[in-house]
Amino acid sequence: MTTAKINISTIDDVKNFVSIVTRCDYDVDIISGRYAIDAKSIMGIFSLDLSKELTLNIHSDSCSDFLDEIDKYVVK
Repeated sequence: MTTAKINISTIDDVKNFVSIVTRCDYDVDIISGRYAIDAKSIMGIFSLDLSKELTLNIHSDSCSDFLDEIDKYVVK
């Protein structure tokens, strides 16, 4: 499993992020506090507090292409 910190704050960011994640063959979860939601669920993402940094759990060890695609959302 690979973990990254992300920040998605606008509606357009959420839509773009979900469109990228849905192309993945593996599971991707977003953790916010005690909540864990499927990153492929646009409604699930909108239920989170998007003003805070989120933790992304990618259930794959070979996900460098995916990380390159979401680079603008990754907190450095």
